[in-house]
Amino acid sequence: MLDIQFVRDNPDLVAKKSEEKGYKVNVDEILKVDADRRSRLTKLEELRAQRNELTSEMKGQRPSDEQVAKGKQLKEEIAGIEQELKKVEEQYDELFRQVPNMPLPTVPVGKTEDENVVVKKVGEPKEFSFKPKNHWEILEPRDMLDKERASKISGSRFAYLKGNLVLLQFAIVQFVLQTLTDEAIITELVKGNGLSLSTKPFTPVIPPAMLRTEPYRASARLNAEEVTYRAGQPEDDLWLNASAEHTLCTMYWNEILPEESLPIRYIGYSTSFRREAGTYGKDTEGIIRMHQFDKLEMEVFSTAATGLEEHKLLIAIQEYLVSQLGLPYQYLQKCTADIGKPNASGVDIECWFPGQGKYRETHTADYMTDYQTRDLRIRSKSKSGETELVHTNDATGLALGRIMASIVENYQEEDGSITVPDVLRPFLGGRNKI
Repeated sequence: MLDIQFVRDNPDLVAKKSEEKGYKVNVDEILKVDADRRSRLTKLEELRAQRNELTSEMKGQRPSDEQVAKGKQLKEEIAGIEQELKKVEEQYDELFRQVPNMPLPTVPVGKTEDENVVVKKVGEPKEFSFKPKNHWEILEPRDMLDKERASKISGSRFAYLKGNLVLLQFAIVQFVLQTLTDEAIITELVKGNGLSLSTKPFTPVIPPAMLRTEPYRASARLNAEEVTYRAGQPEDDLWLNASAEHTLCTMYWNEILPEESLPIRYIGYSTSFRREAGTYGKDTEGIIRMHQFDKLEMEVFSTAATGLEEHKLLIAIQEYLVSQLGLPYQYLQKCTADIGKPNASGVDIECWFPGQGKYRETHTADYMTDYQTRDLRIRSKSKSGETELVHTNDATGLALGRIMASIVENYQEEDGSITVPDVLRPFLGGRNKI
């Protein structure tokens, strides 16, 4: 969430920027409830101070009838204020959580994703001597993809991945892990992009696939209505994560980290789950939009001073991975309406899909500033004892279903075989085709 003092100092700006992101926020109402909350807190502190003073006066002696009556009165007043304050704070919390993060000045203003800005295109789409097929038209006849049987037992948007497609997936996983844990490559990307950052490599993590409501809500990523599956019964208080960063960004909930430990860079691997509500009829074929998918996700905890450069590093890593795979792509700066509630900036990488004849999103990089960590209460402490909120970034390493679909379509042969990208061959026993 935002700093409430920033909202107090900039009510018109907060209302304007919220609307640009597609959120109609009643800032006047928030400030009215905030003032009421602060007034009651002040009154409560005054009453507690009076109670403490009275207790001090009575220490070591028998209280007078007047003191007993005063104590009883204070107790009742404090209980009444606490009850009123609880209701006001619940109202304040509900209203204040509706305020999105403020977009950076570099984010273009737009009302729909159609106003995202293509910054550049890299690589030329391959010219085929035959009509290229969609990935499912290649995978299904070769028994590498079976959605029909999956729908029989699990419903739509599930699939069995089989045979060489599974081997390809784990080759990609090994490629990404080897890349991000190699300090020489991170150093090359830091220096090559003119960044003043640590060259610390990423630590691989397999995070939990479920998390409790309180940290999930604090991360500003819980969207129960459109995205998230509840796990088990309500009393279990568990949700299935919709992406690996949801259990990565919450890892240090309520902790203070030594400043010298930053940046902390993780590459997480997780099976993720999304309801995909509101996408009826979209991407029903293939493995682009599934209820269950595997994903490699980067998460970075940094100082405020380096947060934006970490964002740039993650984008550079995404471009490096896609380039190494030999996939043509375009780089999109997402507009205000498309970056998401907790994001200050967002970038998409869209790879070329020749079977579909268009670029499709395969990567997203999100910079949250301190919007997540304020509610998660994740701070850093310098050697001098000063504390500040940590900044967070998350970005797709590779979303395995989507990137495999792009590889299959870009590397397809007329006979239905798939040429293996050079960088993946060492992880497939040297095979050049599957």
